[in-house]
Amino acid sequence: MIDVSIVAPIYNEIDNVRPLCDKLHSALSQLGRPYEIILVDDGSTDGTWQALRKIKIPHLRLIRLRRNFGQTAAMSAGFRESRGDIIVTMDADLQNSPADIPKLLSKLGEGYDVVSGWRKDRKDAFLNRRLPSMIANGLISWITGVKLHDYGCTLKAYRRDVVKNVHLYGEMHRFIPAFASWVGGTIGEVPVDHRARRFGTSKYGISRTIRVVLDLITVKFLMQYSKGPIQMFGKLGLALMAPGFATLAAIVIGNIVHWCTGDDNMVAALVKRPFWVAAPFMLIIFGVQSISIGLLAEISIRTYHESQDKPIYLIKETACSVQK
Repeated sequence: MIDVSIVAPIYNEIDNVRPLCDKLHSALSQLGRPYEIILVDDGSTDGTWQALRKIKIPHLRLIRLRRNFGQTAAMSAGFRESRGDIIVTMDADLQNSPADIPKLLSKLGEGYDVVSGWRKDRKDAFLNRRLPSMIANGLISWITGVKLHDYGCTLKAYRRDVVKNVHLYGEMHRFIPAFASWVGGTIGEVPVDHRARRFGTSKYGISRTIRVVLDLITVKFLMQYSKGPIQMFGKLGLALMAPGFATLAAIVIGNIVHWCTGDDNMVAALVKRPFWVAAPFMLIIFGVQSISIGLLAEISIRTYHESQDKPIYLIKETACSVQK
């Protein structure tokens, strides 16, 4: 029975894989708990896979993807192949220290379902790494309601029963704590060591912040409206239709007043402009379209849940009374 699974996505880290494995073996062999190390080669082209095949340490499992699918996909593959009750994820660039893994496990033992590392003293350039990360962390914490200092830190520990129902795509791996909180999980955070990169080049850049923001919109929708998308699209539709009908009513009333009295009042003057004639009809049409999208989304969501027999709830534990 495996207790702890280490999952590390790897992409073009030929100089880091040997020291990574040595440090993992050194840290994990002192745990006194059954463990496995799962390294997922995400389509490396620099000989990383060949270097991994030469490494001989206990409990090491290697997975090679056919091409570079991205960090989230590689992590998802590691999750699927892992067997431990606890899954610890980390980067392979040695900026995270395997020596911090016991610290995460200890915090997890306090009753948390997810424990996230916090690179409190981060050794990265400020302008293109730390500043975008600070902005992204603030946005994610605000929108999801799960406040963490460092969503971007890959060094995290998860209980299997929390993450087994999380399907990852895009850049969604960084949002797992938010998803875990959504299903009732408890989230903890501990400061971890962070080191400057010694070998290779970073795979992250400021462009990733844009992808994170777009995925964040998806996360917000999934967390708040996935079980009732009509609530979002319906509210938007009504918000568009209300001023449309109000403007249309003002135009009608203005024309009636103008026809009856000949008084060229302000409303009557406005309706002579093409924009004010077209605007209410456009708002009403957009409102109807939004509600229609909401209805279609409702049908899609219901089909999704019913076709997979997917429950709309997750049970944390059960108990029964003992009768004598």
